[in-house]
Amino acid sequence: MVKETTFYDILDVSPSATPSELKKAYRKLALKYHPDKNPDAGDKFKQISHAYEVLSDERKRQIYDEGGEEALSGGGDMGGFHSPMDIFDMFFGTGHGRHRGRQERKGKDMIHQLKVSLEDLYNGTTRQLALQKNVICAKCEGRGGKKGSVVTCNTCHGSGMYIRIHQIGPGMVQQIHTQCRDCGGSGERIPEKDRCKNCQGRKTVKERKILEVHIDKGMRDGQKITFSGEGDQEPGIEPGDIIIILDEKEHPLYKRNDMDLRRKMELELVEALCGFQRTIDMLDQRKLVITSLAGDVIKPGDVKCVMNEGMPRYRSPFEKGRLIITFEVKFPPDGFITPASLSQLEQLFPPRQEVIVPEDAEEVDLVKLDPEEESRRRRSQAGNAYDEDEDYGHPRAGVQCQSQ
Repeated sequence: MVKETTFYDILDVSPSATPSELKKAYRKLALKYHPDKNPDAGDKFKQISHAYEVLSDERKRQIYDEGGEEALSGGGDMGGFHSPMDIFDMFFGTGHGRHRGRQERKGKDMIHQLKVSLEDLYNGTTRQLALQKNVICAKCEGRGGKKGSVVTCNTCHGSGMYIRIHQIGPGMVQQIHTQCRDCGGSGERIPEKDRCKNCQGRKTVKERKILEVHIDKGMRDGQKITFSGEGDQEPGIEPGDIIIILDEKEHPLYKRNDMDLRRKMELELVEALCGFQRTIDMLDQRKLVITSLAGDVIKPGDVKCVMNEGMPRYRSPFEKGRLIITFEVKFPPDGFITPASLSQLEQLFPPRQEVIVPEDAEEVDLVKLDPEEESRRRRSQAGNAYDEDEDYGHPRAGVQCQSQ
């Protein structure tokens, strides 16, 4: 049992979540609450990043599970936490927080998530994405007003930033560099009478931009498509990039596993025993004929594959993975055949195993088990077990398995 579940609740996962489940949860929430996409969710983004950094580190997670957030604060050699943007960059590789010293004069990258179907990734496609971006005002050429009207901001003394102290835990404080509200981080101010009428002194104006996003065959969920220099423009700063992150939608039939495609196929019992021929629709609208020869018995759970009918390899689309099919066998209902015909059918199968019944053996009947009734019975037994333990003042940590 973990001492507290706050970080797990932030990521909306259970305390038993695997590293893969943690990554999936962080990816979904970080994209949703990223400041570029959701400017009002800065605190939420910090919480998500902080929680993921702790739970994705095996040692930090163990300390947190045993002693909670307070134990992390007193961890001694645990070190301070990274910036939320650094965590995002390490996860997605977008380059926001890396080599900042060399990228001071480059604007922030813009992150956008694009939902794509498995068919899009299989066949390749082109999608148009409309977005709003800042461009330098053409009327004032990015000055914000008349020539010579720009003065230094008195609030931040031209730095464009001020420092705010934020306590993040017992004995732990963080210096947060916040953009100056009076000058918008520019370090300069323009008297209202001298401001450009087109941009209102902001030096940039909003412009609608249509991007054509080319999705190549074989691209993957989470893959990035970068449009260099297409980010917001600011005077004297190189525009950042627009980064499109592909988000694959779940398919009703197929599931991708690297270059393989997986799906299930349900067979009638006669097909499983006597062979079958089925047609299936592929992601490129081709039809494949699947054949199993008579005498090749398909058992429930059997897995077979078709070579070179899986996902195309990225940038080498003529090379494909496998189509992997897991078979399920549908058995006929009770009483589907007369006793006379059943006797004839039995002659076609291998003989039964002869059973020697001891004289003192007792005969019993098999009855069907209702899953819903069984679930209610187990919940009732679990409740009774807790009640009994509480009567003795020793509540159990969990429910013991019932012996049959």
